[in-house]
Amino acid sequence: MRISIEEIQELIRDVVDFPKPGIVFKDITPLLSSSKGLRSTAELMAEQLLASGAQELVGIESRGFLFGAAIAALTDLPLHLVRKPGKLPYRTVGRDYDLEYGSDRVEMHCDAIQRGTRYALIDDLIATGGTAAASIELIQEQGGQVACACFVIELDFLKGRERLGDCQVQSLLHY
Repeated sequence: MRISIEEIQELIRDVVDFPKPGIVFKDITPLLSSSKGLRSTAELMAEQLLASGAQELVGIESRGFLFGAAIAALTDLPLHLVRKPGKLPYRTVGRDYDLEYGSDRVEMHCDAIQRGTRYALIDDLIATGGTAAASIELIQEQGGQVACACFVIELDFLKGRERLGDCQVQSLLHY
């Protein structure tokens, strides 16, 4: 039995001053420990991304893997991984991107993306949008099309969706 969006939201715990003072961290571990919460979240995200015409999934390290795997199991769509540098065992392609203080990089296997295929990008949360934007660019550079970007949580005040250009953004919960 599916639980409501409101019940899913109740499973998100606020942790004040983590990982540093002034931050209110949105902790999804209570959601993950609820079988009904996790399944309902995956079902709702799956419905959204299937409506976008996505043919395959791309999960962002690491919590995007959790939701991506659950959605892949529900939809029978293949799941590909975007990871930090040096974490994938096969040849990779990557994309560097800027952070507020410094830079970072995302990588995926060189054979993960098929030209013309429509992908749904999946992660637990979008904040400033840097990692998601770099992941979208990486998919597009390999010839893939991004059907949508799906998140459990969106921190609206950080305006991360603006960094994703014209990509369709779907988020279950907004803060």
